Parts: sequence; structure tokens; C-alpha cells
Amino acid sequence: MSEQQYKYIVRIAETDIPGDLKVPYGLSLIKGIGINMAYAICRLLGIDPNKRIGFLTDQEIAKIEQAIKNPKAIGIPSWMLNRRRDYETGQDMHLVGAQLIYYVRRDIEREKRIKSWRGIRHALGLKVRGQKTSRTGRTGMTVGVKRRR
Repeated sequence: MSEQQYKYIVRIAETDIPGDLKVPYGLSLIKGIGINMAYAICRLLGIDPNKRIGFLTDQEIAKIEQAIKNPKAIGIPSWMLNRRRDYETGQDMHLVGAQLIYYVRRDIEREKRIKSWRGIRHALGLKVRGQKTSRTGRTGMTVGVKRRR
């Protein structure tokens, strides 16, 4: 392990990643990139998945950044992208980081505005995906039980 080429922290897609992690696991720390997407990026770019992130060269980091920005350009199939058929543009996109948070929040606000079932559930703070609510998901203060003497 020579100190010149090892980086203790690598910054990819506005996220600090510890250098001691293997490449796919380090990439999966980026919001919007799961472990399967990270392995696909490694395979298509020809990067060894057992390599530590701290040993990546600057060229490899730049290639990973470009792949994250435009995954379709390196051959990632559209079914792996996290925003297919966007509501406004109709395009398949892959969002990461703050952009992903912004789009999800905007989608929830749109659901609330059009008063769909999901929007109403979001507005009321209830579960959205059909889970039971009689016992779980209770919020607020817990009430203690007073013992009988």
C-alpha cells in the first residue's frame, strides 16, 4: 500500500466515500445507486469490483462520474434506471443525490395537489402502500398503563 496513490476519502457525485471500501459498496453509499447498479457500472467500465475505492486513479473516478451522470451512454438498460418515463418529459433518467430527493418531494406534492388516493394518504401522514394501520405506524406520545393497586 503506497501512500502516494491511496486516497483515504474519494468524492464521487457530491458524496464522500471512505477509501477502504470496495468499489461497488462505496458506490452504493451514493443516494440513488444501489448495489446492483454499482456492480453494473463496474462491469461495463472494466473496473475490478474487488478493488478498493482509495486505489482508483483519477481517470477511473472521472469515468465513474460520467457513468453516474449518463448511465445509458455506457450501456445500462433502461429498466435499471430509477426514473423511467418521467411525468413531464417522458424520458428515462437516473437521478442521484439531491436531485433524487427533489424529484421525489415534487412527485409527492403533485399527488397531494391532484388529491389522488396516495396524495391524501401522504397529506394525512398515513401509510401509502396498503399496509395495515390498526396497530402499527402509530405516532405521538406513548401513554403509560397505570397498575391497579
